[in-house]
Amino acid sequence: MSESRHLTRRLFWTGFATYAAFAAWAEVLHWRSSYRMLGTAARADGTEAVVVLGYGNRGERANFINRYRVRAGIRSMDRAGDSVLILCGGTVEGDTPEAVVMERYARDELGYTGRILLETESRSTWENIENAIPMIEDAGSIKIVSNSPHAEVAREYLWQQRPDLADRLVRADEQRVGEIVPMKIGASLRLLLFRLQHR
Repeated sequence: MSESRHLTRRLFWTGFATYAAFAAWAEVLHWRSSYRMLGTAARADGTEAVVVLGYGNRGERANFINRYRVRAGIRSMDRAGDSVLILCGGTVEGDTPEAVVMERYARDELGYTGRILLETESRSTWENIENAIPMIEDAGSIKIVSNSPHAEVAREYLWQQRPDLADRLVRADEQRVGEIVPMKIGASLRLLLFRLQHR
């Protein structure tokens, strides 16, 4: 019996140490991603555009990931300035566009009353950015919100599509230490796979 308890204890601590190592790695990767692919030409004049990227949503209520992204988008907004929240996402996994589902969450559950624009046609991150460009062309500053590695990829796409707009990119408030750690681990592993596939 004592051997069994000893083995259980060793497995627990091994699992805990492995999780802690992955969590620390993911936190560092997210922190680094949150500072990458930013611009240097943000203007004080003009609207601040906060672009929130949607995630596949099967139901009519925003799933956990989309709820987090909407919250991160709203807290990223400059409440003292002229800001617009741009929600992106089409019908990737459900019948209702992700942008519409996220808007309902922002309005009905968070009580957000500010300006929102919807982009409801995109089915990929590349299309998120491509379709949002007409909504951000006049913005003085642009923030892209998702998990940090995904937002970094989206910023990279904006640099490829419209470098003049990408130079107005500023950091969003999506990365907070200790927040959504399991999601961060999964996002970090996906980014690693994405980079390996596109080497």
